[in-house]
Amino acid sequence: MDFYTFARNIMKVYVDLFYRVEVENLHYIPKEGACIVCSNHIHNLDPVIIGTTIPRKMSYMAKEELFRIKILGSIIRKLGMIPVNRDTADLSAIKNSLRILNSGKVLGIFPEGTRKKKGVPSKVKPGLAMIAIKGKVPVIPVAIISDYRLFGKIKVKIGSPLSFEEYYGQKLSVDTYQELSQKIMEQIETEIACSIS
Repeated sequence: MDFYTFARNIMKVYVDLFYRVEVENLHYIPKEGACIVCSNHIHNLDPVIIGTTIPRKMSYMAKEELFRIKILGSIIRKLGMIPVNRDTADLSAIKNSLRILNSGKVLGIFPEGTRKKKGVPSKVKPGLAMIAIKGKVPVIPVAIISDYRLFGKIKVKIGSPLSFEEYYGQKLSVDTYQELSQKIMEQIETEIACSIS
């Protein structure tokens, strides 16, 4: 058993013990092949919830500050996470993300870049669409709906894959990447709105 599977199994026990996770549309996650799983970010446990819900190994993009924390940094490196400098256009993070996708794996991204308070408008960076288009992979929007109360329900709603095939091979501006990334986030917010209405 590799470290990822070992850690996932431990966290699955924790999640099942303290929360009731309800998953919709798990069939939208491909059983093989590269893709990007893109989710809203409302709690520190979001990566754990998605990681224990989706039955494939994932490499997450995570803020580089986490890698400077000794024990945590060592653990997330072993889990295959990719450090990201959120204050700059981090080309190294983009290259590492494309390497993950080119090897046929699943990349996890929180496009808001950090946890967002309820009611605060989402501000998404252009890197999400750039990675999807350059990697030539679909983006699977995931909405997490919960207040994370102990023993409460966490709803994970998976949306249908979004394709940007029409943009493959094109030279796009940063503004265009920004607009496309925002559309992905809007799809996630639509899934959230439909679930709580």
